[in-house]
Amino acid sequence: MHQQNPSEKATNVVYRLNSWQPEKKGVPSADKYSNFENVIEQPHVLCIVLAGGEGKRLYPLTADRAKPAVPFGGNYRLVDFVLSNLVNAGYNRICVLTQYKSHSLDRHIAQTWRMTGITGGYIAPVPAQQRLGPRWYTGSADAIAQSLNLVYDEEPDYIIVFGADHVYRMDPQQMVEQHIKSGAGVTVAGIRVPRKDATAFGCIEADENNRITEFLEKPDEPPCTPDDPDATFASMGNYVFSTKVLLDAIKEDNVNEDSNHDMGGDIIPALVEKQQAYVYDFSNNYVPGETKRDKGYWRDVGTIDAFYEAHMDLVSVYPVFNLYNERWPIRCGRESLAPAKFVNGGIAQESIVGAGSIISQATVRNSVISTNVRVDEGALVEGAVLLPGVHVGKGAVVKHCILDKNVQVAPGEVIGMDSESDKARFNVSAGGVVIVGKNETIGTLGD
Repeated sequence: MHQQNPSEKATNVVYRLNSWQPEKKGVPSADKYSNFENVIEQPHVLCIVLAGGEGKRLYPLTADRAKPAVPFGGNYRLVDFVLSNLVNAGYNRICVLTQYKSHSLDRHIAQTWRMTGITGGYIAPVPAQQRLGPRWYTGSADAIAQSLNLVYDEEPDYIIVFGADHVYRMDPQQMVEQHIKSGAGVTVAGIRVPRKDATAFGCIEADENNRITEFLEKPDEPPCTPDDPDATFASMGNYVFSTKVLLDAIKEDNVNEDSNHDMGGDIIPALVEKQQAYVYDFSNNYVPGETKRDKGYWRDVGTIDAFYEAHMDLVSVYPVFNLYNERWPIRCGRESLAPAKFVNGGIAQESIVGAGSIISQATVRNSVISTNVRVDEGALVEGAVLLPGVHVGKGAVVKHCILDKNVQVAPGEVIGMDSESDKARFNVSAGGVVIVGKNETIGTLGD
C-alpha cells in the first residue's frame, strides 16, 4: 500500500471503478488498479431532490401520501429510484425537499436511507419550514428559495436538482462531468423521444455544441435534435447547476412577481436567454449492468395508466426495465419479513410476489403482488397491482386493477370484469384501470 510522503499535499483522491472502460494505454494489465480511474480533487456536490409534489393525476393513490411515496414494483417507493441513482454514483449529501402529506415519505427516508456517520454523508428529508414568511412552497423554484440555508451550510461547488417521481437508472456523475467540462451554468438532462410524440413534454432546442437555444413547454411543433430530424430532446426534470448560477437565478426569480417560481417553467428559460444552459443527452449515459434493451429507459408514471403499464412491463417475460441489475441496484428498505409462500396448490405465473405474502389455493397471473398480501382459496388475481397489506378473500376475482394499501376484498367479490359496474363503484382511469383507494373494504366481510 502506498504510504504518503509528509511533504506531499493532501488531496481528495477518489478511486472510481470503471470496469466498462478499456484499460489506459501504458498501464500493465496485471496492475490491480488497471480498471480504476484516479479522480483528483473531486468537486463538492450537494444533491437536492424535489419531492413535494401532490400528484393529482395519480389520485386516489396520492390521496393520503405524496407522489414520491407511492409504492412501486412490489418492494419500492418512487423516491427510491432517484435516491438509488445518486447513492450508486457516490453522492452522499442529499436533501429531499418535502411538503404535501409527507409523513409516509419522511418516515420511509428516515428508516430506509440511513447513512453511516463515518462517511460524513446524509440523506435528509427537509419539510417546508416557511423560512421566507408564513407561506408554503408555491413552486419547485420557491422550494429551493426557501431552503437556501442548505446551500449556504454545505458550500458546494455544484448542485444536482432532480425530481423524485420517475422510474429509471442513470449515473448522474457522467452528467456532472459534462457540466464541468462545458462550463455551463446549468445542464438539463434530455431524453430523445419521437418528435411526433413530444408535444406532451417540455422540449429542448439545442445547437450542435449542446447549448440550449430554446426551451418550449408542450409545443405544437417540437424542435428536432441537431442530429436527427425525427427526434426531440424532452426534459427529464433533472438539472446540474453551478452554485453561483443557481443562487443568482433563484434570487432573481424570487422577486419576479410575474413568475410561477417553477424550475422548468421559469428558472431554466431565464438561463436559456442568458445562453448559460446546455443539454445532456441521456442516451450517452452508461449504467453498469445495463443491456441494449433497457438502456435509456425512463418513464413518467404520473398517471394511473402510465403507472399500471409500467408495472405490466415488469411482469412480462422480457421486461424493458430490469429490476434485477445487481451492478446498479434499486435500493429499498429490507423489512424483517418472511419469504413469500404458496400453499395448498396456490400458484403465480408471470408475476412478482413480495416478501411476507401468502397465496393459498389461489391463482395469480401477470400481476405485481407487494409485501404482506394475502390471496385466499379459489381467488383469481390477474393483470393487477396489489400494494402492501391487501387481502383478497375466498373466491374473489380481481382483474385489471390497482388496489392500494390494506384494501380488503370480501369473499366472492368481483372487480374489473364489468366496466359499467366498476365505474359505478370505483375510480376508473381513461384506459379502464380500476383503482381502489387505501384502507377501503369491498363487499361485506364475514365474522
